[in-house]
Amino acid sequence: MNKYSLFFLASFSLFISFLSLLNIVYSYYFNLYLNLNSYFSSLIISLIIAILLFFIKAKDVKLSIYNKILTVVIGYLLFPILISLPYYFSIYNISYINSYFEAISGFTSTGFSIFDNIKQIDQSIILWRSTSQWIGGLYFLFSLLILIDIFDENIKKTLTNFFSFNSSEILKQSIKVFAIYLALTLFTYIILKFINFRDFDAFNFALTIISSGGFKPVNEIDYILNTNFKIIIFSLILLISFFSIFLTYNLLFLKNKYLNFFTEDLYLLIYLISIIFLFFIFFNKNNFPLLLFGITSSVSNIGIYFAKTNVELSFIFIIFVIIGGSLFSTSSGIRFFKIVTLFKFSINELLSYTKPKQVFLNKDLFNASNINFNVINKYFLSILIFIVSLIVITTLLSISGLSFINSFKIGSLAIMNTASSSLFNLENFDFYNQNNFFKSSLILFMIIGRVEFITILILLKKYLFKN
Repeated sequence: MNKYSLFFLASFSLFISFLSLLNIVYSYYFNLYLNLNSYFSSLIISLIIAILLFFIKAKDVKLSIYNKILTVVIGYLLFPILISLPYYFSIYNISYINSYFEAISGFTSTGFSIFDNIKQIDQSIILWRSTSQWIGGLYFLFSLLILIDIFDENIKKTLTNFFSFNSSEILKQSIKVFAIYLALTLFTYIILKFINFRDFDAFNFALTIISSGGFKPVNEIDYILNTNFKIIIFSLILLISFFSIFLTYNLLFLKNKYLNFFTEDLYLLIYLISIIFLFFIFFNKNNFPLLLFGITSSVSNIGIYFAKTNVELSFIFIIFVIIGGSLFSTSSGIRFFKIVTLFKFSINELLSYTKPKQVFLNKDLFNASNINFNVINKYFLSILIFIVSLIVITTLLSISGLSFINSFKIGSLAIMNTASSSLFNLENFDFYNQNNFFKSSLILFMIIGRVEFITILILLKKYLFKN
């Protein structure tokens, strides 16, 4: 492997060792000794792996697209192994498949959980679950930068306002992403404290929200969000992972060169206001704060909601989940910009046929240049692959014994890395007692949801279909 790939993997392995140390300190400080030894195992093993990766000699050559994909995929397989150790070595007698399932769900910021009753586990495990989401969200952002040539060439041009893609600038750019991510986490924590969340809940929810995760530090959030004011503020905070992580930066340091990148967030804002307005007109039954909570939780791919609440619009919320948010955010989904671009291209093509004497140009929403047909094909392929992936995962889950409706819902949420909840009428779904085939299928598609299946196809073409 290239030395930059090894450095990338080693850095995140070192991050996990630091988070293990954080849990050890936390456990000692609050006298939580039940699972203390389990964090030492993750600390030592992740530290050893980090040291080995740092000192392995590798060629200093330019990373090929195949090496980039392989590096990211290895991370999604390796780091959950390290994260699963505290679950496996805890006092709760968790099997390894369940431990790895919980770790994958956290690292991919999905939120499926084998724990039915959070009150039965100690606070250190709860903190570990939240930190696994946080580092997973950070890893996802770095993965987007690494695979930006595959995911979107247009956004790469715009990101050059913020980043240099020169290999000599890697450390500086990494610090920039980390600083913004950390600042947004602290901002979320402060706002949650402002609406009277207790410290532990505010900290864990801040880690969950910024990463677009779905783990909760409590069984039910009903008693925390006990006023309409709290529900509205909390709902708005969920949008941090819906918009680009540079939104706040843009607003504070707005300059001409940033306007193009800010345009995507402007379109997302128009989209969000439109659906909120439509819901207020057609579906409001004196519970608008609950509708707002459902909308923001679904569009941000977080998925958390009140317990035991019958949601009649669950299918619409799944559609919002599938659409997703900003291209450069921790949310998943097909991405709103891709859908708008394809819709705009389709309308222009239809107009070109109906009025052939006129010329209709397909303009990129970010700038005045024409849209590259390679980009259009890539966007169309991503939607086609999503449909195929959804058919496959729905079929696999149905084979494992699930009903078709639940298979479709769970499959959609797995690909879009969104937690199951009453928002999708899945509040009582039991992941712990499902068979290993079911869990293995979800593990695979939770990873695919983060790396996108197109990257897997590229790897297969490279290594399995050589000429």
